Amino acid sequence: MKNIGGKIIALLAAVIVAVCISNALFTVHVKEYVAVRQFGKIVKVISEPGLNFKIPFVQTTQRVSAATRVYDIAASDVITRDKKTMIADDYVLWRVVDPTKYIQTLNALDSRAQERIDASAYNATKNVISSMTQDEVIAARGEKLGSLITEESNDTMDGYGIEIIQTQIKALDLPEDNKDAVYQRMISERQNIAASYKAEGDSEAQLIRNETDKEVSVTKAEAKKEAAVIEAQGEAEYMRILQEAYNNEDKADFYNYIRSLDALKASLKGENKTIILDKDSELAKILYGTAE
Repeated sequence: MKNIGGKIIALLAAVIVAVCISNALFTVHVKEYVAVRQFGKIVKVISEPGLNFKIPFVQTTQRVSAATRVYDIAASDVITRDKKTMIADDYVLWRVVDPTKYIQTLNALDSRAQERIDASAYNATKNVISSMTQDEVIAARGEKLGSLITEESNDTMDGYGIEIIQTQIKALDLPEDNKDAVYQRMISERQNIAASYKAEGDSEAQLIRNETDKEVSVTKAEAKKEAAVIEAQGEAEYMRILQEAYNNEDKADFYNYIRSLDALKASLKGENKTIILDKDSELAKILYGTAE
Protein backbone atom coordinates (compact mmCIF):
# COMPACT_ATOMS: atom_id res chain seq x y z
CA MET A 1 0.00 0.00 0.00
CA LYS A 2 2.85 2.34 0.82
CA ASN A 3 4.40 1.76 -2.62
CA ILE A 4 1.08 2.42 -4.35
CA GLY A 5 0.55 5.62 -2.35
CA GLY A 6 4.06 6.78 -3.16
CA LYS A 7 3.55 6.17 -6.86
CA ILE A 8 0.27 8.11 -6.84
CA ILE A 9 1.92 11.03 -5.09
CA ALA A 10 4.83 10.98 -7.55
CA LEU A 11 2.43 10.85 -10.49
CA LEU A 12 0.43 13.78 -9.15
CA ALA A 13 3.62 15.74 -8.58
CA ALA A 14 4.74 15.04 -12.13
CA VAL A 15 1.39 16.16 -13.48
CA ILE A 16 1.53 19.34 -11.42
CA VAL A 17 5.08 20.07 -12.63
CA ALA A 18 4.05 19.43 -16.23
CA VAL A 19 1.05 21.71 -15.92
CA CYS A 20 3.17 24.43 -14.31
CA ILE A 21 5.80 24.16 -17.04
CA SER A 22 3.22 24.25 -19.83
CA ASN A 23 1.58 27.25 -18.21
CA ALA A 24 4.91 28.97 -17.77
CA LEU A 25 6.11 28.56 -21.35
CA PHE A 26 4.81 30.52 -24.33
CA THR A 27 6.02 31.24 -27.85
CA VAL A 28 6.20 34.59 -29.61
CA HIS A 29 5.74 34.28 -33.37
CA VAL A 30 7.07 36.45 -36.18
CA LYS A 31 5.18 39.77 -36.61
CA GLU A 32 3.50 39.40 -33.25
CA TYR A 33 3.48 41.14 -29.88
CA VAL A 34 2.78 39.22 -26.68
CA ALA A 35 1.78 41.25 -23.64
CA VAL A 36 2.37 39.60 -20.27
CA ARG A 37 -0.28 40.64 -17.72
CA GLN A 38 -0.22 40.17 -13.99
CA PHE A 39 -3.49 40.72 -12.14
CA GLY A 40 -4.75 42.52 -15.22
CA LYS A 41 -1.82 44.92 -15.47
CA ILE A 42 0.64 44.73 -18.39
CA VAL A 43 4.07 44.08 -16.91
CA LYS A 44 5.99 43.56 -20.16
CA VAL A 45 5.60 43.27 -23.94
CA ILE A 46 7.72 40.89 -25.99
CA SER A 47 8.17 41.37 -29.73
CA GLU A 48 11.20 39.14 -30.46
CA PRO A 49 10.20 35.72 -31.83
CA GLY A 50 11.09 32.73 -29.65
CA LEU A 51 10.31 30.79 -26.49
CA ASN A 52 9.62 32.78 -23.29
CA PHE A 53 8.61 32.23 -19.64
CA LYS A 54 6.02 33.68 -17.29
CA ILE A 55 4.89 32.98 -13.76
CA PRO A 56 2.37 30.15 -14.04
CA PHE A 57 -1.20 30.81 -12.88
CA VAL A 58 -0.21 34.37 -11.90
CA GLN A 59 0.65 35.88 -15.23
CA THR A 60 -1.36 35.62 -18.47
CA THR A 61 -0.57 36.52 -22.07
CA GLN A 62 -2.41 38.53 -24.71
CA ARG A 63 -1.39 38.38 -28.35
CA VAL A 64 -1.49 41.31 -30.77
CA SER A 65 -0.63 41.14 -34.47
CA ALA A 66 2.31 43.31 -35.56
CA ALA A 67 1.67 42.73 -39.27
CA THR A 68 0.61 45.44 -41.71
CA ARG A 69 -3.10 45.15 -42.46
CA VAL A 70 -5.47 46.57 -45.03
CA TYR A 71 -8.78 48.17 -44.21
CA ASP A 72 -11.14 49.16 -47.02
CA ILE A 73 -13.25 52.20 -46.21
CA ALA A 74 -16.68 52.62 -47.78
CA ALA A 75 -17.01 55.31 -50.47
CA SER A 76 -18.32 58.63 -49.20
CA ASP A 77 -19.20 62.10 -50.49
CA VAL A 78 -16.80 64.98 -49.85
CA ILE A 79 -17.12 68.65 -50.80
CA THR A 80 -14.30 70.76 -52.25
CA ARG A 81 -13.50 74.35 -51.32
CA ASP A 82 -15.42 75.60 -54.35
CA LYS A 83 -18.50 73.62 -53.21
CA LYS A 84 -18.19 70.77 -55.71
CA THR A 85 -19.22 67.29 -54.60
CA MET A 86 -16.85 64.37 -55.18
CA ILE A 87 -16.99 60.70 -54.22
CA ALA A 88 -13.88 59.35 -52.45
CA ASP A 89 -13.20 55.63 -51.99
CA ASP A 90 -10.23 55.04 -49.64
CA TYR A 91 -8.22 52.14 -48.34
CA VAL A 92 -5.83 52.20 -45.38
CA LEU A 93 -2.64 50.30 -44.59
CA TRP A 94 -2.17 50.19 -40.80
CA ARG A 95 -0.30 48.40 -38.04
CA VAL A 96 0.04 48.37 -34.27
CA VAL A 97 3.21 50.14 -33.09
CA ASP A 98 2.40 50.43 -29.38
CA PRO A 99 0.68 47.25 -28.16
CA THR A 100 0.27 48.62 -24.64
CA LYS A 101 -1.85 51.56 -25.82
CA TYR A 102 -3.66 49.30 -28.27
CA ILE A 103 -4.68 46.91 -25.48
CA GLN A 104 -5.52 49.62 -22.95
CA THR A 105 -7.67 51.73 -25.28
CA LEU A 106 -9.19 49.16 -27.65
CA ASN A 107 -8.65 45.90 -25.72
CA ALA A 108 -6.79 44.68 -28.84
CA LEU A 109 -10.05 44.30 -30.74
CA ASP A 110 -9.56 44.82 -34.49
CA SER A 111 -13.21 45.76 -34.96
CA ARG A 112 -12.85 48.70 -32.57
CA ALA A 113 -9.55 49.67 -34.24
CA GLN A 114 -11.27 49.70 -37.63
CA GLU A 115 -13.98 51.99 -36.28
CA ARG A 116 -11.33 54.49 -35.20
CA ILE A 117 -9.42 54.16 -38.48
CA ASP A 118 -12.63 54.62 -40.48
CA ALA A 119 -13.48 57.84 -38.66
CA SER A 120 -9.92 59.18 -38.80
CA ALA A 121 -9.41 58.45 -42.50
CA TYR A 122 -12.82 59.86 -43.46
CA ASN A 123 -12.28 63.08 -41.47
CA ALA A 124 -8.78 63.49 -42.91
CA THR A 125 -10.06 62.94 -46.47
CA LYS A 126 -12.89 65.43 -45.91
CA ASN A 127 -10.58 68.06 -44.38
CA VAL A 128 -7.89 67.78 -47.07
CA ILE A 129 -10.32 67.87 -49.99
CA SER A 130 -12.39 70.68 -48.46
CA SER A 131 -9.23 72.83 -48.37
CA MET A 132 -8.73 72.46 -52.15
CA THR A 133 -10.69 73.37 -55.26
CA GLN A 134 -11.95 70.59 -57.50
CA ASP A 135 -9.26 71.35 -60.07
CA GLU A 136 -6.58 71.22 -57.36
CA VAL A 137 -7.92 67.88 -56.10
CA ILE A 138 -7.84 66.40 -59.60
CA ALA A 139 -4.31 67.72 -60.17
CA ALA A 140 -3.09 66.33 -56.80
CA ARG A 141 -4.76 62.93 -57.01
CA GLY A 142 -2.36 60.07 -56.46
CA GLU A 143 0.71 60.17 -54.24
CA LYS A 144 0.46 63.85 -53.25
CA LEU A 145 -3.18 63.67 -52.16
CA GLY A 146 -2.61 60.35 -50.39
CA SER A 147 0.36 61.76 -48.45
CA LEU A 148 -1.69 64.72 -47.21
CA ILE A 149 -4.52 62.45 -46.05
CA THR A 150 -2.11 59.98 -44.42
CA GLU A 151 -0.38 62.73 -42.46
CA GLU A 152 -3.66 64.09 -41.11
CA SER A 153 -5.04 60.62 -40.37
CA ASN A 154 -2.12 59.82 -38.08
CA ASP A 155 -2.73 62.88 -35.91
CA THR A 156 -5.60 61.12 -34.08
CA MET A 157 -4.32 57.53 -34.10
CA ASP A 158 -1.23 57.87 -31.92
CA GLY A 159 -3.33 57.61 -28.75
CA TYR A 160 -4.49 54.14 -29.78
CA GLY A 161 -1.00 52.79 -30.50
CA ILE A 162 -1.80 52.56 -34.21
CA GLU A 163 0.21 53.88 -37.14
CA ILE A 164 -1.51 54.54 -40.45
CA ILE A 165 1.19 53.70 -42.98
CA GLN A 166 -0.75 54.88 -45.97
CA THR A 167 -4.17 56.24 -46.75
CA GLN A 168 -4.78 56.04 -50.47
CA ILE A 169 -7.76 57.07 -52.56
CA LYS A 170 -8.33 54.13 -54.87
CA ALA A 171 -11.18 55.91 -56.66
CA LEU A 172 -12.01 59.61 -56.80
CA ASP A 173 -15.10 60.12 -58.88
CA LEU A 174 -17.69 62.77 -59.67
CA PRO A 175 -21.45 62.59 -59.27
CA GLU A 176 -23.19 61.74 -62.52
CA ASP A 177 -24.87 65.17 -62.79
CA ASN A 178 -21.63 67.14 -63.21
CA LYS A 179 -19.24 64.48 -64.49
CA ASP A 180 -19.78 65.33 -68.17
CA ALA A 181 -19.21 69.05 -67.59
CA VAL A 182 -15.92 68.41 -65.79
CA TYR A 183 -14.75 66.01 -68.50
CA GLN A 184 -15.53 68.57 -71.20
CA ARG A 185 -13.57 71.22 -69.31
CA MET A 186 -10.64 68.84 -68.92
CA ILE A 187 -10.76 68.04 -72.65
CA SER A 188 -10.86 71.76 -73.48
CA GLU A 189 -7.86 72.43 -71.23
CA ARG A 190 -5.87 69.62 -72.83
CA GLN A 191 -6.76 70.94 -76.29
CA ASN A 192 -5.57 74.42 -75.30
CA ILE A 193 -2.31 72.98 -74.03
CA ALA A 194 -1.89 70.98 -77.25
CA ALA A 195 -2.60 74.09 -79.35
CA SER A 196 -0.01 76.02 -77.33
CA TYR A 197 2.61 73.32 -77.88
CA LYS A 198 1.79 73.23 -81.61
CA ALA A 199 2.09 77.03 -81.92
CA GLU A 200 5.46 76.93 -80.16
CA GLY A 201 6.57 74.12 -82.46
CA ASP A 202 5.43 76.00 -85.59
CA SER A 203 7.26 79.13 -84.43
CA GLU A 204 10.44 77.18 -83.77
CA ALA A 205 10.14 75.45 -87.15
CA GLN A 206 9.73 78.81 -88.93
CA LEU A 207 12.82 80.18 -87.18
CA ILE A 208 14.77 77.13 -88.32
CA ARG A 209 13.48 77.51 -91.90
CA ASN A 210 14.37 81.23 -91.94
CA GLU A 211 17.85 80.53 -90.63
CA THR A 212 18.31 77.75 -93.21
CA ASP A 213 17.10 79.99 -96.07
CA LYS A 214 19.50 82.69 -94.92
CA GLU A 215 22.40 80.24 -94.87
CA VAL A 216 21.46 78.97 -98.36
CA SER A 217 21.30 82.56 -99.73
CA VAL A 218 24.67 83.43 -98.22
CA THR A 219 26.19 80.23 -99.61
CA LYS A 220 24.79 80.93 -103.10
CA ALA A 221 26.04 84.54 -103.04
CA GLU A 222 29.50 83.43 -101.96
CA ALA A 223 29.52 80.75 -104.68
CA LYS A 224 28.50 83.29 -107.37
CA LYS A 225 31.12 85.73 -106.15
CA GLU A 226 33.78 83.03 -106.24
CA ALA A 227 32.61 81.93 -109.73
CA ALA A 228 32.83 85.54 -110.99
CA VAL A 229 36.33 85.87 -109.58
CA ILE A 230 37.39 82.61 -111.23
CA GLU A 231 35.79 83.67 -114.52
CA ALA A 232 37.57 87.03 -114.41
CA GLN A 233 40.83 85.30 -113.66
CA GLY A 234 40.20 82.98 -116.62
CA GLU A 235 39.51 85.90 -118.96
CA ALA A 236 42.64 87.63 -117.76
CA GLU A 237 44.65 84.46 -118.29
CA TYR A 238 43.09 84.08 -121.77
CA MET A 239 44.06 87.62 -122.72
CA ARG A 240 47.55 87.07 -121.35
CA ILE A 241 47.97 83.95 -123.43
CA LEU A 242 46.75 85.80 -126.58
CA GLN A 243 49.07 88.65 -125.86
CA GLU A 244 52.00 86.26 -125.52
CA ALA A 245 50.95 84.42 -128.70
CA TYR A 246 50.80 87.60 -130.82
CA ASN A 247 53.50 89.65 -129.23
CA ASN A 248 55.33 90.41 -132.55
CA GLU A 249 54.28 92.13 -135.77
CA ASP A 250 54.12 89.02 -138.00
CA LYS A 251 51.90 87.13 -135.55
CA ALA A 252 49.73 90.19 -135.08
CA ASP A 253 49.26 90.59 -138.86
CA PHE A 254 48.40 86.93 -139.17
CA TYR A 255 45.89 87.26 -136.34
CA ASN A 256 44.28 90.29 -138.03
CA TYR A 257 44.20 88.38 -141.32
CA ILE A 258 42.40 85.41 -139.72
CA ARG A 259 39.96 87.67 -137.89
CA SER A 260 39.21 89.51 -141.18
CA LEU A 261 38.47 86.23 -142.95
CA ASP A 262 36.20 85.16 -140.10
CA ALA A 263 34.34 88.48 -140.32
CA LEU A 264 33.96 88.13 -144.12
CA LYS A 265 32.66 84.61 -143.75
CA ALA A 266 30.13 85.70 -141.17
CA SER A 267 28.93 88.61 -143.36
CA LEU A 268 28.26 86.39 -146.40
CA LYS A 269 25.66 84.25 -144.62
CA GLY A 270 22.02 84.57 -145.66
CA GLU A 271 20.47 85.68 -149.00
CA ASN A 272 22.22 89.06 -149.25
CA LYS A 273 25.77 88.40 -150.54
CA THR A 274 26.67 92.03 -151.24
CA ILE A 275 29.23 93.77 -149.07
CA ILE A 276 30.55 97.33 -149.28
CA LEU A 277 34.10 97.80 -148.14
CA ASP A 278 36.37 100.75 -147.73
CA LYS A 279 39.35 100.46 -150.01
CA ASP A 280 41.68 100.81 -147.08
CA SER A 281 40.04 98.09 -145.01
CA GLU A 282 41.84 94.85 -144.31
CA LEU A 283 39.14 92.85 -146.16
CA ALA A 284 39.51 94.99 -149.29
CA LYS A 285 43.24 94.52 -149.17
CA ILE A 286 42.78 90.75 -148.90
CA LEU A 287 40.29 90.59 -151.78
CA TYR A 288 42.40 92.79 -154.04
CA GLY A 289 45.61 91.11 -153.00
CA THR A 290 47.13 94.32 -151.76
CA ALA A 291 47.45 93.19 -148.17
CA GLU A 292 51.02 93.28 -146.94
